Amino acid sequence: MLYLVVSIVIFIASFLFAMLGLGGGMVYVPVLKWAGFPVKEIAIPLGLLLNGLNTLLALIPYARNKLVDWKGGLAMAAGAFIFAPIGAYTAQFVPVKTLLVLFAIAVFAAAVRMTIFSRQPEPEVIMSFKKRSIIGAAVGTFAGFMGGMLGLGGGFIIAPILMWMGYRTKEAAATTAFVVTFSSFSGYLGHVAEGHFNWTLTIIVVIAVIIGSQSGGSFMSTKARPKWVKQLYAIVLFAISLKLILGVV
Repeated sequence: MLYLVVSIVIFIASFLFAMLGLGGGMVYVPVLKWAGFPVKEIAIPLGLLLNGLNTLLALIPYARNKLVDWKGGLAMAAGAFIFAPIGAYTAQFVPVKTLLVLFAIAVFAAAVRMTIFSRQPEPEVIMSFKKRSIIGAAVGTFAGFMGGMLGLGGGFIIAPILMWMGYRTKEAAATTAFVVTFSSFSGYLGHVAEGHFNWTLTIIVVIAVIIGSQSGGSFMSTKARPKWVKQLYAIVLFAISLKLILGVV
């Protein structure tokens, strides 16, 4: 029964977060924690795996609709890929409560940023490729490290930065999915190297993510309204950060 409830929640999260290319790690980790699974040994590694799988599958409808900036997101993806395992390795030296506090702060900051962006019109001008690459490499490095340590994938950092660079909502979501796929799988492999795995749980939630990510990616590519998506995303993030903070206190 517990696994069924977890899989349903993860399916819903996969659908919602696939629309912004964020994977859903910021939901997966708390849900797995609340279900009673160890944070460092199960929740964070599995959160990264599901994060990467969700964004990878969401890339299919995004790529089909030509929304991914493969070239522009490459430097960011490279930085995230290299530093995610380092963040994953660092996690074993940080106390669980500290990780949860950092997680809550990160999610709350992402909610505030998305609230601000939801009130702004879609950008008309995008930053030059050179600037995007330089800033992207730095942001990808930081996002990869933090994402690997916290089980997030780093999308909550990447998406607002891409919008600030001038990407429209759908292009930002698609390119974020591209970057987060690299950081999530790289971070996950860093945790797996430490011997953390649960086959039964993994298979069940992977199926939920496959269905949810495909549905969410397709909906975002064809029907979703950018402002509505960003507002919904902000609400979900605020709720998660509040729950985490209350749990730690």
